[in-house]
Amino acid sequence: MTPRLLVFTRTTAYRHDSIPAAVNAVRELAHHPVDHTEDPAVLEGELDGYAAVVFLSTSGEVLTPAGRERLAAYVDGGGGFVGVHAAACTEYEWPYYGDLLGARFDRHPACQPGRVIIDDRDHPATRHLPAVWEFTDEWYDFRSNPRSSVRVLLSADETSYEGGAMGPDHPLAWCRAQAAGRVFYTSLGHATEAYADEDFRAHLRGGLEWATGRG
Repeated sequence: MTPRLLVFTRTTAYRHDSIPAAVNAVRELAHHPVDHTEDPAVLEGELDGYAAVVFLSTSGEVLTPAGRERLAAYVDGGGGFVGVHAAACTEYEWPYYGDLLGARFDRHPACQPGRVIIDDRDHPATRHLPAVWEFTDEWYDFRSNPRSSVRVLLSADETSYEGGAMGPDHPLAWCRAQAAGRVFYTSLGHATEAYADEDFRAHLRGGLEWATGRG
């Protein structure tokens, strides 16, 4: 049986208007069939048949205790996990999730154009990107800098926009190992328009490929 992707978009806090476009983009970009749900009971079931679980602009507390246990066992046992944008605004009350993702959302300035720094070109989520990537997003600040525990792929150039608060070292996207599993996170993807942007789509596709073991 062909492994599938499980895309989870439940929100109990802010809900992004871009979620429908984001789900469609994942369907178009993924090498696997996609199951999309907002039902937390699905995360309580059997996950081992999935190539990766994708938290796509989730927000707030979205899992049951049983779902938390199942997701942790799945990733630690070798499953893939992808977090996109507001996935960092999710499950603040579950310490494991913060460790899994690598950092938690703190704040963001107004959505505006800025520049993305490519930290690591030897990754399927970055190797296609231009030397100077001009993009428009919310430029998330995080409660802590994850660099010491993750492989940083992209950073923000805070001199290129107003309101950044992390300073000259401002990771935006990264990957890491979680026990036997693979975790990819990108803070980009706020606006519907992002999911029609070819550079962002290639970034997202590369993250999906890496998390599922294809990259």
